[in-house]
Amino acid sequence: MVSVEMYTTAVCPYCVAAKNLLKQKGWDYSEIRIDTDPVRRDEMLLRTGGRRSVPQIFINGIHVGGFDDLVAADRSGRLAEITALP
Repeated sequence: MVSVEMYTTAVCPYCVAAKNLLKQKGWDYSEIRIDTDPVRRDEMLLRTGGRRSVPQIFINGIHVGGFDDLVAADRSGRLAEITALP
């Protein structure tokens, strides 16, 4: 089973694109809105090493990065490796 957490904001075209890619893969995700919860924003900064852009995506607990990183991981096969982990 694939576990996806995604830090997002309300107005973010890259967040929408990431959600669409995840839906194409048939994966559910937990959306964490950092624009409405400053504590979760701080959590994101800590988990990502200070990255401030959204989305920030974690799959099976592994930080994939933003939308561009998600697409690159999909194309390179890294996403398949991450999702195959137990």
